[in-house]
Amino acid sequence: MKAMVFAAGLGTRLRPLTDELPKALVDIGGVPALELVLRRLAAAGVTGAVVNTHHFHEKIAAFLRSKNNFGLRLELSREEAFPLETGGGLKKAAAFFDDGRPFFAYNADVYSELDLRALYAAHLASGALATLAARERPSARRLVFDQNMNLKGREGESSLPGLRPLAFSGIQVVSPSIFSKMTETGVFSVTGVYLRLAAAGEKIKGFEDVSPFWCDIGDLARLETVRRRAAQTGAVK
Repeated sequence: MKAMVFAAGLGTRLRPLTDELPKALVDIGGVPALELVLRRLAAAGVTGAVVNTHHFHEKIAAFLRSKNNFGLRLELSREEAFPLETGGGLKKAAAFFDDGRPFFAYNADVYSELDLRALYAAHLASGALATLAARERPSARRLVFDQNMNLKGREGESSLPGLRPLAFSGIQVVSPSIFSKMTETGVFSVTGVYLRLAAAGEKIKGFEDVSPFWCDIGDLARLETVRRRAAQTGAVK
């Protein structure tokens, strides 16, 4: 099983920490965020991963070398000129996913207690192009799903009745057949790809994230929230 970890963000809202450090290596109880993500993926059965980089690429590369890649087959996909966002980054790394098997895609700045194996199993059972972990939480850009958790659009942009708004958790399982359907180029969000494909009748599913805790490390206040949770649960040792 393989994964993509999105770690190319600039982390501007985490300054001054990110003046000298990539966002993915921000400390959570003595452990970098990227390490926590890779550990979780490995525990779910992932044996190989590609990590996209931009800001302080060499520091991420050196960190992974110092940890012997956590026993994983790891590759770096460097976005040297500018970050390509999630869609562009995923498309650039497409060659890594050459085994025909669905793979995880995971934002490095997300701290989650989601059952990754359950997410993967749900994806396999549905035969979807992609399965997005989505959660009941406030968000300005929630997605909407029908009663069978089929993606139907974005909140405020769909007039269909009975749709349920949920916020994307930044964790997903993707079938590699999606690459042939990615007509977008350059810098683009993978969520936009999903919305376009869902509108065209492709099966893009949601998986309700009912885990006890989720938080993105978007700013200094949320970083402290994550640090407190990690300490309470013993997630970092």
